[in-house]
Parts: sequence; C-alpha cells; structure tokens
Amino acid sequence: MFEKDSLRAISHKMNTQPHQNMSSSPQIISSRRYIDEASSLNPAQRQAVEITEGPLLVLAGAGTGKTRVLTTRLASLLLSHKAWPSQVLSVTFTNKAAFEMKERVAKLIEGSAEGLWLGTFHSICVRILRKHAELVGLQSSFTILDTDDQLRLIKQLVKAESLDEKKFAPRIVASVISRWKDRGLTPSKITPTSDFEKIILRLYEFYQDRLRILNAADFGDLILLCLKLFMDHSDVLAQYTTQFRYILVDEYQDTNVAQYLWLRLLAQGTGNICCVGDDDQSIYGWRGAEVGNILRFEKDFPGAVIVRLEQNYRSNAHILGAASSLISQNAGRFGKTLWTEKTGGEKVHIQGVWDGEEEARLVGEKVEDLHRQSQSLNQMAILVRAGFQTREFEERFLTLGIPYRVIGGFRFYERLEVRDALAYMRIVVQPQDSLAFERIMNTPKRGIGTSTLQILHQYARCEQVSLPEAALRLIETDEIRGKAKTALHTLLHDIGRWRSQLTTTPHGELARIILDESGYTAMWQVDKSPEAPGRLENLKEFVNALEEFESLPTFLDHVSLVMENITNTSAEMVSIMTLHSAKGLEFNTVFLTGWEEGLFPHQRSLGESGEAGLEEERRLAYVGLTRARERAIITFAANRRVHNQWQSGIPSRFIDELSSQHVERFTVGKRHSFSPPPRRQLPDIHTPQPSSISKTFHVKQRVFHMKFGYGYIVTIEGSKLEIDFDHSGLKMVMGSFVESAE
Repeated sequence: MFEKDSLRAISHKMNTQPHQNMSSSPQIISSRRYIDEASSLNPAQRQAVEITEGPLLVLAGAGTGKTRVLTTRLASLLLSHKAWPSQVLSVTFTNKAAFEMKERVAKLIEGSAEGLWLGTFHSICVRILRKHAELVGLQSSFTILDTDDQLRLIKQLVKAESLDEKKFAPRIVASVISRWKDRGLTPSKITPTSDFEKIILRLYEFYQDRLRILNAADFGDLILLCLKLFMDHSDVLAQYTTQFRYILVDEYQDTNVAQYLWLRLLAQGTGNICCVGDDDQSIYGWRGAEVGNILRFEKDFPGAVIVRLEQNYRSNAHILGAASSLISQNAGRFGKTLWTEKTGGEKVHIQGVWDGEEEARLVGEKVEDLHRQSQSLNQMAILVRAGFQTREFEERFLTLGIPYRVIGGFRFYERLEVRDALAYMRIVVQPQDSLAFERIMNTPKRGIGTSTLQILHQYARCEQVSLPEAALRLIETDEIRGKAKTALHTLLHDIGRWRSQLTTTPHGELARIILDESGYTAMWQVDKSPEAPGRLENLKEFVNALEEFESLPTFLDHVSLVMENITNTSAEMVSIMTLHSAKGLEFNTVFLTGWEEGLFPHQRSLGESGEAGLEEERRLAYVGLTRARERAIITFAANRRVHNQWQSGIPSRFIDELSSQHVERFTVGKRHSFSPPPRRQLPDIHTPQPSSISKTFHVKQRVFHMKFGYGYIVTIEGSKLEIDFDHSGLKMVMGSFVESAE
C-alpha cells in the first residue's frame, strides 16, 4: 500500500503556493433558477454550499437532499466565477449519477456544463491515462478489457503455468487480483501469506506483463495506474493539483483504498475538497469499500469543517425515529439524528409469521389491500437480505396475478445457476431434450469442447435425432476420442442412473444427488467470486421449491408456466430487490422481510468480520428502513427452511433495537408451536429415513460402487452408507447405488 510518507514527500516537492481567486470577490449570480434553488435551501444545506474554501465533509443523512446540495454547490462555483468548468473535479460512483448531476447543473446555470471534469472514478482516470499513457508503459490507444477478456487471459496464464484449473479457476484468480488493485497494491507491494497467495502473486505479475504487451488495462488498472503515474511523476501530479481548484466527491463512504489515495493526492493543491457521504450508509465492505475513509476525514484533512444534513424530506417521523434508534447502536459513526417537519404517519409495523410461505401470503394480501386503496404498485417494494428469498414472493405474486420486477438481478428462475439446475432436471425427465443437454454437457467443465459439440450437431442433423441420442451413438465409434469421449460416456451413464431413480427416490433428494454428483454444487463451492455464496443459496432454495410439488415433472411444468407468464406484465409493478440494491431508491411502502438471526444479520457477515460485520449489517437495516416514505413493514418467520432443513426462527436483534414508541408489534399468528407444520414436513437428506437397508448390508461388508469402486462398509445410517473405498477413501453414498461384492 502507498505510505503516508510518500504522500507527504510528493506534497513537499510540489508548488503548494495558494491559488488566487479568479476575482477578488464573487460575481453577481444571474441565473434565476439558481437563485430560486439556493433560496429554498435549509440552513445546513446552505452552509454546505457556501463553505467553498478548505476541506469540507457533508454528512448527508438518508433523504436529506444530498444531490441537491452537490449540484447547487457546483453551480455556485461556476456562477460566482470562483472556477472555470475545467477547474472543477466532480467524482461520482455511477454514470447515471454523473449524467443526472450534469443535467441539473446545466439547468441551474442556464447554460452548458461542458468542460466539467464530472464522471466516475474510472472515467476520469481513463481521461488522465490517455494523456500520459507512455509514462505507465502503455500507448494512448490502450484497450480496456471487459470481464470476459480478462478471464480468458488469466485462463491462458494458468494453463501456461500447468496449474490446477479447479483450484486456480480464472474467476478466483481475477477476484484476488482485483482485491489487491482495489487496495492500491502493485505486485511489488504484496507480501504473500500462503503458498496459494504466492502462486496468485506470480500470476498477477505475468498478467500485468501480458497486459502491457497487449497495450491493455483492466478496470482495476485504471485507478491503480493513475496512482502510479502520480506517485512516480510529481510534475504530472502538480499539473492536476494546480488545475483542479475544487474537488467534489459523492458517496465518499463507498470509496476503497485506491480511490481514497487517489483523492488525497489530488487534494494536496488548494485543499478545497468537499466530500459528501453518510457513514451510516456504508454497506459495501464486501466489495472493498472502507467506512474508515469517511470516519478519519478530520485527521486526513486538518481544519476540516463538518456539516450535518439531518432534516429528512422523505420519511415520516416514526420511520425516522425507529431508524435513528437502530443505527445509534453502532460505535463506528460520527453521529447524527434525522428529523422531519412531517407530522403523524404510521408507526413501523412488525409482524411475526409462521414460515416463509405465510410471509409471502401476508405481503401479497397487504399489496392487494393497498392497491385497492389506489396505491400504485410502482410505489411498493419488497427488500430481502439474500437473493434466494425472492422466490416465494415471486411464486405468490404469480398466483395472485400481481405484476412485479426484480431490481438489481434476475428473477429467480432466470438466474444462471437456477437455469443450469433446471437443465439437469429436464434432461433426467426428458431424455431427448437437446437444449438442456447442450447446456449441462460441459457445465461444470468436463473437457467437452466446441469441436465435439460441432460433431454432435452435425450427426444429429444428418440422422434427424436428438443431441443426447447422437452422443449415445457416437461414443461407440472413433468419431469422438480421448477425454471428451470418456466425459460423454460418464455423463450419459449418470443421466441414465439418475433417471432410473425417478420413481424410487424422493424428488427433492434426487435433485440434491444430481447437483452433487454432477459436480455442479462443488463448482460454486470452490468459486471465490463474490457471487458464489448467493448462487449456492439459490441452489438450496431451488431444491426447497421443487420439494413443494408432488413430482419432478409437475415442478418443471410449473416453471414453464412461470417463465411464460413473465412476459405478461403491465408497466406498473411491485419491486423486489436485495437491501444492497435498494440504496438510493425510495418508495411509499417498503416490506422488510426475513428479519431473523442468521439471515439478518447474516451469519456469514458475523462469522467473517465479527463486530465490524455486525455494524455493517445494522447499517444495511438502516438503509432499508429509510427507503420508506409512508410505511415500513418488518416481517420475521417462526420457522424457515434454511440449507434444506427446518429451523426455528429467532427474531433479529435489530427488532429489539427499534424504539418502542415508533413501532407497532403483532403476534406470530394462529399457530404458536415452533416445530414445522405437518403439511410442510418433507424428506430431508440430512434426516435419516426408516429403511430396510440394514437387512441388505452389514458393517465390514465388501461392496462395489459404480463411481468410487470397491470398499468396506464402515457405518449404516438410514438409507445411507459410509464406505471406506480402496482408492477414494471415506465416502457417504446412497445404499441404492451400492451392490455386494462378496
């Protein structure tokens, strides 16, 4: 990581003489729109606009007019002639935010906003690098690699090093390299802590060398190379610190280490840096954001002024009171209290339900009631902690005919991992399903490449047979050889074996067997990308959904109808999204679902990050609550199916942290037992089922398994056998897959 001493050294080398204003005093502002906008600001907002010299931190609470302050401040700098457009650097996190800000500034100044350095961190760094590319070993025409190109290049390097492609999957390598770049670490700055990291570091070095040869950069490089440019060439840094007389930064709490260092370097000129953000809304630690960046602002910029925007224009007083009492439990924050001039309004509604199905039914009924009262569906949102939770709401809304959209992700049955799982189920039920077979044939990787697929397609067209039938015939010939032939033979054998179990194995259990034995579950278990845990949760929810139907074919028919109905929706729709996706949005009615310990706060966050993880989860709850204007409805379930097992639900600790004067609580419902209801009890792979298997097998018996070979039975547990295989070691297998070898 770049050291603070380096920052001070560069600062000493630079010409840090204070800049003179373009005029000795601000000019009269002639824009009527600006005058109207500025006159309507509240005192704190006006202070944030008028303090232009020196470092300023604007702590902008949810719904307090952050964007309005930013755009008015930017317009003020231009209209008062304190700076030309090219002398103002304004940084946002999204292109959408940059576009909106540019449009609003243009309206306020009643003229063109061209010439402003206004954009995302990446777009501004590209602009700088294009001018100075040769100083970082590139040409000005360098290419910016997308994710696919990046993964393809890493895959080539992994192969060249003869590494295990499962352990060093391109996505895993890319994820580690990306994290290092987000922390501002070039290869020479990294000290590996394990043999795994040593190998990744070597790949990182080769990867960067290859990028230079290709005259290319990835997204992480855009900021990292700009940092390197400024660190190695103080004259270039001086050029930009002199040019940018004023710096404005939006969503400062979401900056990572590299972005933070980049900003600190540029702010060493005039020191006129204004950062707008909310420490209580820092919820992206999992992707590199450092809440500490905003918390140490006063230390980083001595003499900084802090302005708190606390008047909320969005939510009613009860919602704000509940949110404030919740977030006050966090130790790592500046502290502020939101308030509103609005009076009255509904209290936060807390409702306990029996299980996830009843939760979806309750939400569906409330949506219908509100809609009958002329409330727009567009102004209702369901916020979940984990993506797998959306499935039950989607199913319920389809049953009720309520149109909906999933924001920030695909609908449940459209997600990649769910579509893959569906393809496995389809090929087992329908052996001639060519589309399903093609989808799963090399997923996970089995060594069946495009050339093999072309041979199969060619034969299928000529003989007018399905793709699976073509594969079945061709593996008996020399048309397909080597690894591809072996892989196809194994896959077809497995599909046949799974199909033979359709009538003898509970379909939920069979689905788990298929996903496990195919290697599909393991593929996501070893994947280290940020999306992998969510994909695994979705696969578990997929099996939960399947078990609610009487058979696998019935479930597949249901999904087909669901997918068909997706296109038959009107323009007005309820929004379903994760809490992370909801940031920056607002709705009249917000349903905050699944507030149970282990789900929210999420157990993974607590396990990996401890107290810091808990505080980020609490900030996430705060963000969710403050999305609501008129009503917030929190639900928790007494029972929920998690990881294919029924669990008793314990209400989230966050519920007890809500001020009692702002909430209204309701009972769990008609039933009060905390064991799963009989109608929902289903065979579970983790619960031994009565079986006569002990009559067929006995401990120490010599047996044979088609996949693992010969071995001896160690223990018998229900319908499962633990076997010590000669070559594979201890394995737990289904007894129906084993035959006696005595």
